[in-house]
Amino acid sequence: MQDALTILRQLRRPRLLIRAARAGLADYRRDLHLRRMLGLSAPRRSGPALIRLMEIECELNDARLSRCASYDVAHHVEVLIAMMGEARLMRSAA
Repeated sequence: MQDALTILRQLRRPRLLIRAARAGLADYRRDLHLRRMLGLSAPRRSGPALIRLMEIECELNDARLSRCASYDVAHHVEVLIAMMGEARLMRSAA
């Protein structure tokens, strides 16, 4: 089984989504963003949080690919920002 950072590196998403997420990464605040996306049960450690965010992102990407009417690109970008932020925290802790 691969670790979360390896899986994250292998993700392929449209360039515009990634650029938007990178632009928002400077404003990422873990306590605010994770609570909004994961609820009050947001994990304290970055690894479990990143895995849960990746599951949410996978569902959003499936909705994007199937052109689902309920797909929310802004929410997708928020989740990508959180994923990048958590990955950055994991790398800095290692």
